[in-house]
Amino acid sequence: MLTRLQTTPIAITLALLLTACAAPQSRNLLRDQPAHIPSRFELTQTPFHPQERYQCGPAALAMALGAAGVDIEPEQIVPQVYLPERQGSLQVEMLASARRNQTIAYELAPVIDDLLTEVAAGNPAVVLQNLGLSWSPRWHYAVVVGYDLAAGEILLRSGLEQRQIMRLHNFEHTWARSGHWAMLTLPPGQLPATAKEETFTQAAVAFEATGFNASARATYAAALSRWPKNFTARMGLGNTAYALNDLDAAAAAFRQAGIDHPDATAAHNNLAHVLHQQQHFEEALTSARQAVALGGPLEDTARGTLAEIEASMTTHSIQQRAR
Repeated sequence: MLTRLQTTPIAITLALLLTACAAPQSRNLLRDQPAHIPSRFELTQTPFHPQERYQCGPAALAMALGAAGVDIEPEQIVPQVYLPERQGSLQVEMLASARRNQTIAYELAPVIDDLLTEVAAGNPAVVLQNLGLSWSPRWHYAVVVGYDLAAGEILLRSGLEQRQIMRLHNFEHTWARSGHWAMLTLPPGQLPATAKEETFTQAAVAFEATGFNASARATYAAALSRWPKNFTARMGLGNTAYALNDLDAAAAAFRQAGIDHPDATAAHNNLAHVLHQQQHFEEALTSARQAVALGGPLEDTARGTLAEIEASMTTHSIQQRAR
């Protein structure tokens, strides 16, 4: 026999209080509306794909990718993200699929102000909600495309609804159950409006791993335009230039990394390696020796680079004498 819980007036009151307490970000946002975004905004051109059963992840991602300029259908994404045993998609698969489809997958800070700031900047955001209860979850991906602070509402592409209007407090309540998880899919080379240095550079590194070197190079360049001394972005710029066989640009990037971060063994070692390939032996030797002197975890690598340069210099000298 199924036992049903009886709802008393006291229980209803407590539930309402808990719901109100569960949306502190919305309460603060509506009380002190930020001056850096308009009070009302909507992305009307974001594509819409109604979801099929258990496949809100592919549908939401297809919408976000479409807004980033990637023409793709949810059916094409299903094999990349859908887990039949879970009847849904995990965040890690969503992020990986966004990168696989040549966009930068950027996780937003768990802050509703950042979420709305991105939307106002033209970036629809994929969000994860729990539309059920904490002990009986119903996970759901939707795309935030607008908001109206005066009305206290947020606008979603969700399920079968192209323009779902939801109370901001209710949205936060469902969003909070996922840890306020949200992601953007951005064209390579574009910075989020709320970009955080470490988060963005790590997103660029993850994107580089997909092998889209030209796009990754543009993304590192964008990061450096905002944070010109970021070591990760500068090394990434050098690595992608090297992968594209642009040795001059690679050398310039590694040289600048060594200037900005003189104690970085990797910068001096990589510069030595590129200069060696360009047959700038004396300069390569200087950089290799500097890398070895710095030591650290990459000392063995640096010693290997130094040995290769010295061997090439010996061979080159012998060949010169033989002429």
